[in-house]
Amino acid sequence: MPTCPIPSEPFPTTKNIRFLRRANLILEDPSQNHRLASLSAAYDLLSVRPTSEKTLLQACTTLDVDIISLDLSVRHPYHFKHKTLAAAITRGVRFEICYAPSIIQSDAIARRNLISNATQLIRATRGRGIVISSEAKNALGLRAPFDVINLGTVWGLAQDKGREAIDREARAVAVMAEMKRRSYKGVIAIVDGGEPPIKKLDNLKPPAKRKAEAISMGLNDGTVEMPALSKRQQKKAAKAKLAAERMPIAAEPQT
Repeated sequence: MPTCPIPSEPFPTTKNIRFLRRANLILEDPSQNHRLASLSAAYDLLSVRPTSEKTLLQACTTLDVDIISLDLSVRHPYHFKHKTLAAAITRGVRFEICYAPSIIQSDAIARRNLISNATQLIRATRGRGIVISSEAKNALGLRAPFDVINLGTVWGLAQDKGREAIDREARAVAVMAEMKRRSYKGVIAIVDGGEPPIKKLDNLKPPAKRKAEAISMGLNDGTVEMPALSKRQQKKAAKAKLAAERMPIAAEPQT
C-alpha cells in the first residue's frame, strides 16, 4: 500500500489554517491500473491529468477522483465536449485551471494556448464546476484573489463564477473528498417515524355565510364574527338599505 511522503504538518501549525495533501496522477493509457483506492487512503485530495481524449473520457465517467487538472498551456488535438464534462460535474468532480505556468513562462504560445483552452473549457462546462489555482513553484507565480477573478473574465468567466472558482467550489472539493474518505458509499440510515398524526375534525369550523345575508335571514343576531364584506358588496348593501328606507309605507285601514 503506498504511503504519502508529505508529512501531516509540513509547516508550522497556524491557527485556522489546515494543510491538505494532494496526489496528482498523469493519465497516459486508459487500460493502466492506477490503484486509485490505495492513493485515496493516503492523500487528502486525488487529482488526475489526462493527456488524451480517451483518458479524459475515462476520468469524467469512471475514475473516482476529486479534481481533473488539465494542462491548458499546450494545444490539445481534441475539443472539450459538454456531454463528457457534464458527466464529471454530475459526479461531483471539478475541473482545475492553473494559471502560473503560462505567467512565468516567457513563451507567448503558452499564454495563447491557456486563453484558448480555458475559454473552450468554460464554454463547454457552462461555467460550472471550475476551480482556479496557481500551480506555482515560487511566490512569483502567485496572484491576488481579485487579480485571479479579473483573469477569469478574460477567459469568459463571469465575476461571480470567478469568485466561486476560488472560494466555494474549492471548498466543496475538500469537503466532498473528506466525506468520501470517512463514509462508506454514502450510507444513510432512514428511521421510520410512524404514521403522520390525523387531524381532529372537531376543530374544523363549517364555512360561515356572509354576515349581511345571515342577519337578514335571521340566522345571526350580529354577535357572531362573520367574514368582512368587500367594497362592492358594501355598496350594494348600502343601496339596498337606502331603497328600503325610501319605500312608501301603506296606511292601515280605519275601523
